[in-house]
Amino acid sequence: MWRWFQFAIVGVVLSLLPANGCAQQTEEYRVKAAFLFHFVQLVDWPVPAAGDENKPLTLCTIGQDSFGGDLEITFQGKSIGAHPLQIRHLKQSQEAAGCQVVFIGSRDRKQISSVLAALKDEAVLTVGESDDFAKEGGMIGFSMDKGKVRFDINVDAAASVKLKISSRLLLLAKSVIGNRS
Repeated sequence: MWRWFQFAIVGVVLSLLPANGCAQQTEEYRVKAAFLFHFVQLVDWPVPAAGDENKPLTLCTIGQDSFGGDLEITFQGKSIGAHPLQIRHLKQSQEAAGCQVVFIGSRDRKQISSVLAALKDEAVLTVGESDDFAKEGGMIGFSMDKGKVRFDINVDAAASVKLKISSRLLLLAKSVIGNRS
């Protein structure tokens, strides 16, 4: 219940975002970092191999990091169950081994197809912010709508690698692509 309340608070914060310039972009990435933390809480990965129970859960950004330290601040000292959270910033998708979440920023749109192809059989939550990211096969795609951060979810892409997205997260999505069952 507390997690749901926290997620609702993030929604209220979204409605209060400033509508202009650099302040908006800085706040936009703070909000996206908070959303990424909640996504990690509301997605179930396949059961880990023996010995991996305490292994860190790693969120990786690919290409240019637009968060300016907000990911590190948001994830610092936190864990999901027995899994401590860590952040890695990568230049290329080939470095994504060991990542459970991969974020591809809009500045790195050219890499989307190659990243999604490289990860198509891996239990990796793919999150992006380019137009139609979820429609193109990514799992969660951020968008801006009237100055507010929104997201679409592609449940078929997640299910294809055995990731289960919580119904609570699906309810908050702007749109859900695919079969919810």
